[in-house]
Amino acid sequence: MTPSLETLRLLLVPVALADAEQIQQIFPQWEIVKYLSIVIPWPYPPDGALTFVRDQMLPGIERGDRWGWTLRLKSAPDQIIGSITLQHDQENNRGFWIAPEHRRQGLMTEACEAVTDFWFNTLKMPVLRVPKAIPNTGSRRISEKQGMRMVRTEERDFVSARYPAEIWEITAEEWNARH
Repeated sequence: MTPSLETLRLLLVPVALADAEQIQQIFPQWEIVKYLSIVIPWPYPPDGALTFVRDQMLPGIERGDRWGWTLRLKSAPDQIIGSITLQHDQENNRGFWIAPEHRRQGLMTEACEAVTDFWFNTLKMPVLRVPKAIPNTGSRRISEKQGMRMVRTEERDFVSARYPAEIWEITAEEWNARH
């Protein structure tokens, strides 16, 4: 079960099928998808959000190996501005996106703090690993702020191209020592 989470400025609401319509209106923007995994279809199909939520996200939540939230400002709780997910995967445990007009305000850093704490202190996972395209400097800054360290690089395919990717990680012990 995915609980609701809260930060200073955000409500993190568990993903629901009803969210697909709003996600579809926001998500298919080049600035959002360009550094996401090549598994994201591009151009994004008209039913892409519905298909993802219905066929991947919700079944993963039911299995207990995925957790997902929509991001909403407390000042506008009915409007989705982004999403953040966790998954039980050896090399990729967290992913996120936020509408371009909400970037560079620290909102995704707040969301990452909440879900990373959930990962370690509710789910009791030992390590969090996140891959990112090297050109994705915003994502790298969030990992640095969280005390993560880059453990290796490798080539990966993203929506926009094949890039060198960095794999960042932090252990539960390191996380809890910082908080």
